[in-house]
Amino acid sequence: MAADSSERHRAIIELARQQSRVTVDDLASRFGVSVQTIRKDLNLLCDQRQLTRVHGGATLPSGVENLEYEARRRIAAEAKAAIGRAAAAIIPNDASLFINIGTTTEAVSQALLDHTGLLVVTNNINVANRMRVYPRFEVVIAGGVVRPSDGGVVGEAAAGFFSQFKVDYAVIGASALDADGALLDFDYREVRVAQAIMANARHVILVADQGKFSRSAPVRIARIDQVGTFVTDHCPIEGVRTLCANAGVTLIETDTLSDI
Repeated sequence: MAADSSERHRAIIELARQQSRVTVDDLASRFGVSVQTIRKDLNLLCDQRQLTRVHGGATLPSGVENLEYEARRRIAAEAKAAIGRAAAAIIPNDASLFINIGTTTEAVSQALLDHTGLLVVTNNINVANRMRVYPRFEVVIAGGVVRPSDGGVVGEAAAGFFSQFKVDYAVIGASALDADGALLDFDYREVRVAQAIMANARHVILVADQGKFSRSAPVRIARIDQVGTFVTDHCPIEGVRTLCANAGVTLIETDTLSDI
């Protein structure tokens, strides 16, 4: 008898850890199920960021594996809240802005709730749900593919949607920050959207806690010298500080602020 799906998923992940790569045909034979069933299994595990799809099978994600949404939301929660307040303080009332996917960008949306007159354009369902109930905001949400893992709207349709606007501010995050100033992510579909957001905002605010400097991800979003302001709890890389200074990027570290 074939293992039930949850047991099979756990076994598939363990095999991927042992072998680095699993194939559809081998898994179908091993578990006594159809190749269509295995393809569905792999697609689900890839949507959950536990595997990465490759031709004929799947591998473990490159770099440090992106964590599930609830786990990411809890990591450095206090630091993210402080970053959110500092970023929100930059944005005046009656402004237009983009808010991208991410738990730190969601902290910014929480801190913006005492503002008035904002036009908020977002591909983050969590942000839209938080802000839509306040009549003093106008909330516009992008169309596209909704990721089941975190409610982010990604893909070419979403990227094209943002290109219709020119807003005052963009609030973006990143899955990882490299010592050379690269902003990195796991999902190339999300990267295309982030690039469209950056290209259509007058001032780009990057929000990321210092833990992002110890992570790795395979897809480049942009460089840190392409943003206007970088808000973090602490920047541990002296080279990134130098890049910000040379490019005129305002660096705000909430650990050094006495009252935010």
